[in-house]
Amino acid sequence: MLPTIIRRRASFESPFDTVENELNRMLTRYWGERPDGTLTGVYPVDIHEDEAHLYVDAELPGFKREEVDVTLENGMLTISAERKEEPRKGETHLNERRFTRVARSFTVPNTLDDTKVEARLDGGVLHLTLHKREEVKPRKIEVK
Repeated sequence: MLPTIIRRRASFESPFDTVENELNRMLTRYWGERPDGTLTGVYPVDIHEDEAHLYVDAELPGFKREEVDVTLENGMLTISAERKEEPRKGETHLNERRFTRVARSFTVPNTLDDTKVEARLDGGVLHLTLHKREEVKPRKIEVK
């Protein structure tokens, strides 16, 4: 049996209700709700680099490989994922656990070789390795 949510209808609004309403409003504005009621959102991303590569690790929990789209064009890296919501039987009481669409875009340096990008989805984390062009990699110069 699902717990029943009881909402107060009195004209007095408790401070806890006010905080909850404000938090819900901010989160909806941040993640967004589409007209069909599905949520869109952002997800945590880590970006770091070494002398030869730029690494991007993006959390995409619950998305399958075929639902993820990665593009690199004109110095813009875009990661998006979208899944179709499966129809459920019965009445839904709460549906906030999963996003149906997420997207992030990042400006990346023009030192990257857009023909050498490796992408792997492992355990709900997308791992991207973007290789730097050979001519921009540091080279050791021998002093004679």
